[in-house]
Amino acid sequence: MWDTPLYASQKNYYGRLLPCPSHHGPPRVEHLVVKDGGTVLEYICKVLDLPPLFVADLIHFGAVHYALVCPKPPPTATPKEIELYKQYTDPAVLSKRVSIKGKTVREAQKTFRITSSDEFVETGTYLRVYLHPKRFPRCYEIDWRSRIISVTESYVVLDKPAGTSVGGTTNNIEETCATFATRALGLVDPLMTTHQIDNCTEGCVVLARTKEYCSVFHGKIREKKVKKLYLALTAAPVPKGVITHYMRPTNIAPRLVSKEFTTRWYLCQLEVLECKMVPWPNADIVDKYSIEDCGWPSQEFAYECKINLLTGRTHQIRAQLAACGAPIVGDAMYMPAAKAEISQPGLNPLGKHKKQYASENDKEVAIKDWITCHGKEPRIAICLQACQISWDDGEHFYEARSPWWR
Repeated sequence: MWDTPLYASQKNYYGRLLPCPSHHGPPRVEHLVVKDGGTVLEYICKVLDLPPLFVADLIHFGAVHYALVCPKPPPTATPKEIELYKQYTDPAVLSKRVSIKGKTVREAQKTFRITSSDEFVETGTYLRVYLHPKRFPRCYEIDWRSRIISVTESYVVLDKPAGTSVGGTTNNIEETCATFATRALGLVDPLMTTHQIDNCTEGCVVLARTKEYCSVFHGKIREKKVKKLYLALTAAPVPKGVITHYMRPTNIAPRLVSKEFTTRWYLCQLEVLECKMVPWPNADIVDKYSIEDCGWPSQEFAYECKINLLTGRTHQIRAQLAACGAPIVGDAMYMPAAKAEISQPGLNPLGKHKKQYASENDKEVAIKDWITCHGKEPRIAICLQACQISWDDGEHFYEARSPWWR
């Protein structure tokens, strides 16, 4: 995997990243250790036998990362990869590299994004190349100027469309809300991300115009001076009031929550302010936003909930509502699991019908099985909107347009 050229039949697949293709390949990552120093573009082209324009596009997208010293290979590494790692991390070899003097090996193994095709990479440098970046074709379908809610000297408030990324992914910093909003407004300096909402969620997002305000807004979030209200369309009614769960401390989706306090698990709280019965989204809307039925039984009504988010964890609203048996309509990740628990109470080892396990190992096995009950991230949208954002006791107050499902 580390220095493997493409098969001849694959070469023609790699043309340009723009215009955005309607289809793109499955995730593919190449891990390289530079054997002969040179510019990053030339080295990747030579080793992977890729066209220069395609590699330049990858670098522009932020899909190429480097570390001065290659990280330790994973358990799945081949003997050849392990030997290569040992060769280039030998203390005798590292002691001769001026670039890592004064750094520990761990510091030198920290990865950074390559920002220029002409960047020089010396022998022993580790490169991680994402050949198939995650794409966001919806960016090219949006009238971005119409999604701008407010423009001030310090920040821009955007009504983020579903199916887009606020600030980008590990391998794509080009197709983002920040980039397209900057262009729509004709700004010279790029807008900066101050907070995130999921790609499949729409609604209010604050983008900073300066580094100073970016820091200021981060401070307001830390000090809990920022209030966010959401609208969620759920498949079942949700009682009004505060809902509390604890989230397993991992960065991997799906996020698992439990009603029971568990040491080191994250507190998750939201307050349901309203819950009203509304018609289920019609077929045209469902088709337009590629909403999946997730195996949920067809029904005439859904339930629109207004939610005050008290803590801001990734996937928090989605995971908490699903744990209550009221998943968000179209949530292809959490809706199948909620349906499975309703069909077979006790399947969720963290739910209210959980079983007693003979050992922690048995419980861990049950948790792994429970994870498989979840689906994949939605392709475009779910019925969740960040409908309001305000800070400084309402001095700054903004609302999104009517949600797409109405």
